[in-house]
Amino acid sequence: MRNTDHAPSPLEIVPLPDHIRSIQPGGGVCYYLELCWGRLRRWYLRTFRKTYLAKMKSLRHGSAEGAPHAILDPRDLKYCRNQCSCAWNLADDPFAWRDKIPLARWGLAESLILGGLFAAMAAAPLLINLIMWPLSIPPLLCFIWIISFFRDPERKIPTDPGLLVAPADGKVVEIAYLDEEPYLGGPAIRIGIFLSIFNVHINRSPCEGQVVELRYAPGLFLDARNPQSALKNESMWIGIQGTRAPYRRYSVRQIAGLFARRIVCDLRPGETVQRGTPFGMIKLGSRTEIVIPHERDLELQVQVGQKVKAGTTTIACYTDTRLDGSSPPTSSLTPN
Repeated sequence: MRNTDHAPSPLEIVPLPDHIRSIQPGGGVCYYLELCWGRLRRWYLRTFRKTYLAKMKSLRHGSAEGAPHAILDPRDLKYCRNQCSCAWNLADDPFAWRDKIPLARWGLAESLILGGLFAAMAAAPLLINLIMWPLSIPPLLCFIWIISFFRDPERKIPTDPGLLVAPADGKVVEIAYLDEEPYLGGPAIRIGIFLSIFNVHINRSPCEGQVVELRYAPGLFLDARNPQSALKNESMWIGIQGTRAPYRRYSVRQIAGLFARRIVCDLRPGETVQRGTPFGMIKLGSRTEIVIPHERDLELQVQVGQKVKAGTTTIACYTDTRLDGSSPPTSSLTPN
């Protein structure tokens, strides 16, 4: 158990590794289809919407340096916002309405393509002959499941100081006490959350803090319930630290599973996230781990077998709020 009087100093920000070239480094069919659509859309804008492009360029903040393609409007940041620092204010984003759709923006392509496919399969028997309606039931159920999987419900984020909230929906399957955790610089507790294919799969920040480092590891796609999955599966590790003393460090790891083969993480080193802010997802069932400092004033508030909701369920609390390690919320640019 660590004494906060000897807490580690703030870490230097680690640049994004070269092999992380998008917020979905594992790629995917729908991902590549959407990239192709983006190229076609940018050609159309350059050819027919020059006035619109000039307006969007004048409203843009930050630099597009590092982006793999031209950033013409906020849609172009969807898969590469971790590669550059540009953004638009919410009031200047003509596509901000998409954030009001109760579906994950990172999964809209899958929702349209896969959902549309199953919807067509469900409609086909009815168009041929109404007596064939039983054949519509299986694809209809698949359509409902796809839409349900990518749902993005609103969450009420607790505001009390010192709290850590769950980074994922699911069931707590592990609480491990670690004598020494290299990144945290001392004793720690690792909490593992299993996400079934029926859970919401949006990941949310457990606390306010600054993103220090991202580590992406390609790997296998073992069942997330297999203990070896945490060691061998594809994963994204995120290091976070508090923005003021004692600069507590936390880490979150997104782990792919048997069906979940696409990890999305749109964070970039150096940016500040707020408690409960969505930062990514794991598509189609998986595991999420959070590692927190084991300190004298820590009160763990979950147990193995408990169901949790991302951004809503309090998993731990540091009772000495003078050592919260965070600062008051600050305004930020529109996430994409």
